[in-house]
Amino acid sequence: MVKRFVTSAVSLCLLLMVAMPAAWANELTVEPDRTQLYEGEVLTLTVKGSMKIDVNLTNLFSFNLSQLPSPDIEQVQPDFEILARNQRYSVQTVNNEMVGEITWTYRLAPTRTGTLTIPELTFQDSTSAPVMVEVLGGTPPNQPAASRDSFIELSADKADVYVQEQLVLTVRLYFSGNLIRGELSEPEHPNAIIESLGRQQEFNRYRDGTRYRVVERRYAIFPQQPGEFRLAPISFEGQARDSSGQLRFLRDRQQLFDVQVKPIPDNYPAGRPWLPAIQMTLTEEGLPSSTELSAGTNLNRQLTLEAIGLPSEALPDLPQAIPDAIRSYPEQPIRNTETTAEGLNSALQQVSALVPVQTGDVELPAIRIPWWNTQTDQLEYAELPARRYRIEGDSPMVATPVDDSSQALEPLPVTTSSDQADPGQTSPWLISTVIMAVLWLATAGLWWLSRRRHGEQAQPENAGTANEQQAFNSLKNAIQAGSGQSSALLVSWAKLKYPDQRLVTLEDVLRFSGDPALADAVRQFQEGLFSQHRASSGKAVTRPLINALERLRARQPSPESNQGLAPLFPPGLSN
Repeated sequence: MVKRFVTSAVSLCLLLMVAMPAAWANELTVEPDRTQLYEGEVLTLTVKGSMKIDVNLTNLFSFNLSQLPSPDIEQVQPDFEILARNQRYSVQTVNNEMVGEITWTYRLAPTRTGTLTIPELTFQDSTSAPVMVEVLGGTPPNQPAASRDSFIELSADKADVYVQEQLVLTVRLYFSGNLIRGELSEPEHPNAIIESLGRQQEFNRYRDGTRYRVVERRYAIFPQQPGEFRLAPISFEGQARDSSGQLRFLRDRQQLFDVQVKPIPDNYPAGRPWLPAIQMTLTEEGLPSSTELSAGTNLNRQLTLEAIGLPSEALPDLPQAIPDAIRSYPEQPIRNTETTAEGLNSALQQVSALVPVQTGDVELPAIRIPWWNTQTDQLEYAELPARRYRIEGDSPMVATPVDDSSQALEPLPVTTSSDQADPGQTSPWLISTVIMAVLWLATAGLWWLSRRRHGEQAQPENAGTANEQQAFNSLKNAIQAGSGQSSALLVSWAKLKYPDQRLVTLEDVLRFSGDPALADAVRQFQEGLFSQHRASSGKAVTRPLINALERLRARQPSPESNQGLAPLFPPGLSN
């Protein structure tokens, strides 16, 4: 009974005990499935060896798979890449000796073309003979690429580009069978900006009667240096099962043709941003179609620069040149880049609040941005013509920031067409000013005579106090509501509060107050009114203004504070 058990155990273990110390080893043979293949194909290499097996009761149960010997297959690197390896064993009796025969199967992928050598391999005391393998480039002459298990196709929309011009690369991977795993490399280059154009597309396509699954990826490439542009090869490695369930290795490697990158043309304007694009446009919205503007109105001007074939980061900032007669409050520009299958589309949007503050004729200057049309290969301009307007109405006095060393605000300079008059001619504005001065003096004289004859009829003090209180409450409510009438209400209240002062404009009130904090609060409040986001509605803006006004209201006027009549000539015209 015991003897039968031992005999059975030894018979079962003979199939596995192939890694025991051997006294001798048979020859080692190396056989590739072919000695000529094309780039991207995979070679199957079969290695066979044998060894004597020594089995006894001591090592019967000490079998360890990790200690099984194998040939030094790493010798095939770097000419070949080892994709997979497998091994199997068989045991037979030769001359009353137990001999184990081992077969190793390797899947090798050549890393280059040319004549490659599988060097001598050693196993135990045996050495194999070297084997020569020829690797050809391209595809077999009588076998189209579509008949292979997998292959890569590369294409570009241009053979040459300018520096920083968009080059669209299309990568298509064809494979058959059920893909188990796969890795398709991404394009890389140290002197290029590469952007993926959306998600990959998957579809089916027939080639020479064979149905393939296709994975398509697109990239926008922007070479940054002139000269020859050579992209690194695109490679694919994977495994798939065919209809019979057999596992197949898929592998291919393709390189795009060299692309010539041209420098910036000599006739491109020097010092201007280089913009090679397929199309570029500049548009404007928000300004009225008429040629007349009203002083103090709020206009939102929107400039949009759009480009096809460039990212938004490459678009230059839009000019902000505005004449002095118009105040400009630009917001932060908005950049946007959209990816399409054909490349990148970008836009730069600049919104500015424009407020006319001085009457007269003004001109918004033209905007002209040079760019290079890559379709026609010539210089073009994205431009907007100049706009001419006539500003009418009373000039609103807009507060300006106050310098710490001065207690009073300087009035806003007034620009009129008389500044451009010929010095040899008498200005019509000067004549009209003299006439107005004479009429004003006559009116003042008549008023003085009337006051002297009839006496001053003052209003009851309590009625004036009530009107002033009501006006101040209306002013605070308008400020808290972010109303554009706040400036006018401020002047109206100041006239009631200080009737002895000649307070006609907002600038007169600020100069009379001598409070830099009030001037700064008024400026911030007005900027909030002109902003698209209406920042004035926040307490951070309205609270400082109301506090400053309450300080001014609480101040008692002194006889010396009387400023008398307003100046006949505004300071901007005194010179």
